[in-house]
Amino acid sequence: MGSVINETQNKAGGSKTGGNVLELGYYPGCTVHSTGIEYTLSLKEVFKKLGISLVEISGWNCCGGAAAHSLSRLLGLVLPARNVQKAQECGLPLAVPCPACFNAIKRAQHALSSGSRMKETLENTIGFKYSEDLVVKTTHQVILDYIGLKKLKSFVKRPLSGLKVVSYYGCLMVRAPEIVKMGDYENPVFLDNIVEALGAQPLDWSYKIDCCGADLGMTHGRMAKDITDRITGMALEAGADVLMTGCGLCQINLDMRQSRRAHKGIPVLYMTELMGTAMGLPGRNKWWSKHVIDPVPVLGSLDLI
Repeated sequence: MGSVINETQNKAGGSKTGGNVLELGYYPGCTVHSTGIEYTLSLKEVFKKLGISLVEISGWNCCGGAAAHSLSRLLGLVLPARNVQKAQECGLPLAVPCPACFNAIKRAQHALSSGSRMKETLENTIGFKYSEDLVVKTTHQVILDYIGLKKLKSFVKRPLSGLKVVSYYGCLMVRAPEIVKMGDYENPVFLDNIVEALGAQPLDWSYKIDCCGADLGMTHGRMAKDITDRITGMALEAGADVLMTGCGLCQINLDMRQSRRAHKGIPVLYMTELMGTAMGLPGRNKWWSKHVIDPVPVLGSLDLI
């Protein structure tokens, strides 16, 4: 459990230490620990620069993603609900970078808050009592609610001038609206606002909330490729230099399936990678080394690195 020294509460519920460091619980999830490791590296470096300390919750488990609930509704809720228990034990607001994990944990919270028989079943199965005080936020919410766009701009050392960006929200970050509560789920703009704060140009396009088909990759590869071709092709048609996302599954799916495409590839970057670039952080070469479509040529052509 993370300790909080001289704790004060800001309006979003975060805890600050006496050294003015915001301390949050951290649930990494499986993807961010493996295929999305560049998300972890850039996230931790960016958060450190912003004065955010992450305390990884002890004993966390896989959230079940999009697979568990297809086998059993109970399993699909027990797995993330156990992480809710671990987050409560940590005693801090919880940061969850992966939208799939965030969605699963929010669904578990919704079931635990319902007052239904499922709440009792989950609590008895896991062996805990749910507290509705637990605050759970994904990456952009941490940035917007705890830092704010004005303060974020103050950390920008090298504005991303001339860079045209399409923000890709995907399907799990904004749905189901009554559970994740992200506001406008048909035309969200919160990632676009972050892009603008970094000095880049956010572009409007029609595929920002479409599913990328990541879960179809192993069983229906051709279908997944057709979906990713449509999304990345439309990003290029919109005039984008890069596609920005906050999802590890979306990033790897959209990035790796471009290698066999006939049309020009487009780099697929995490929001924290673009933030770190604008902040002039040194770790970016480590982040980019895992990308299939190298972002260096386009960023270099605009003199951004």
